[in-house]
Amino acid sequence: MPLPRAWSGSAPAALLAFLLTGASAAAPETVGGATLIPVAFAAVPGFPGRDPNAALDAFRRVCTAPGPAPPQAAGVAGDPAALEGACAAAAGDVPDAAAFFRAHFDAFRVERPDTGRTGFLTGYFEPELTGSLEPGPDFTTPVLARPDDLVSLGPGETRPGLDPILRAARATAEGFAPYPDRAAIEDGALGDHARPILWLRDAVDLLVLQVQGSGRVRLPDGSAVRVLYDGRNGRPYTAVAKLIVQAGHLPLEGLTLARWTGWLRDHPEAAKPLIRGNAAYIFFRLAAVSDPALGPPGAANASLSPGRSLAVDAALWRYGLPFWLAGPLPGGAPDEAGRLVIAADTGSAIVGPARGDLFLGTGAPAGVAAGNLRDAVGFVVLLPKAAASAGGGR
Repeated sequence: MPLPRAWSGSAPAALLAFLLTGASAAAPETVGGATLIPVAFAAVPGFPGRDPNAALDAFRRVCTAPGPAPPQAAGVAGDPAALEGACAAAAGDVPDAAAFFRAHFDAFRVERPDTGRTGFLTGYFEPELTGSLEPGPDFTTPVLARPDDLVSLGPGETRPGLDPILRAARATAEGFAPYPDRAAIEDGALGDHARPILWLRDAVDLLVLQVQGSGRVRLPDGSAVRVLYDGRNGRPYTAVAKLIVQAGHLPLEGLTLARWTGWLRDHPEAAKPLIRGNAAYIFFRLAAVSDPALGPPGAANASLSPGRSLAVDAALWRYGLPFWLAGPLPGGAPDEAGRLVIAADTGSAIVGPARGDLFLGTGAPAGVAAGNLRDAVGFVVLLPKAAASAGGGR
């Protein structure tokens, strides 16, 4: 989508406009190869958008969450002490959400040298599936709990003798070994370490659950449980939809989640090797659905807010940072110029400083919206001010 005309100005002009407002921010810096250009809030078209209180609610949830495990690296953008100060202010009475964000944050346009000012946004959702706590004729595919021999590796962490591309290891009596890939796990490589927690209709439902990272499952008695991410085998992720297109089974144009999953179900013999072409495998745990209006906890351990929680590259950005996404987004008004969202999650495919994945909710309609969201947008990150300079707005 084209960016608003106000974004076409030069970086020096944007910097001058920022300085003339009297805002206190550090000089431009770089994050992940992108330059951060200070910009006045008044020069951000449409800011703060419709209902900034929704963004404030999402921000508060990240503030009060237990935080990611393992913690993010110390060098990610977003000073933790300053962010803690903004969280403390958000815990009090905030009569004006827009004024709060202006008072406690400075805005920086994220400019990528390779593509100019444009970032890329996709969407994801929480699937709602049917399943059972016991296997049966209608529920034949197990959802596995995290094995006790799985060792997850943090960013930059390695183990002796392991390929650095692997993000997990298997603890053995002889040391660490690569964790089995999807095909090996399906063929029984985990042995007694494979512990089913739930059973789904088929391998396609399991794939959808693993691609999205979590889901709600409707049980035969009508109740629902939440299935949450609890680790992965550390193998590189490959999109099965991409493999279907590469094999010539479906065209890329008009490819939706419903279409490619339907094709897999209609062609089970051809589907099996394609699904196994994605070596990555996700393990899960069960949880109650405490608030049906919210999504599952993201990587920041805060419940996701539909349309307001953003998955970012967690090696670059600290959870809790607000972002302004410049452009119309799903569920917004036709004249929506942008939306204020909060970094609360991450994903293996979310790489780079101007790359985001927007959580769009639960169920089939959210899945359709997520599948249709593949747009160029402008990214503005809001970095917290030092506590001493963040006054007002409360």
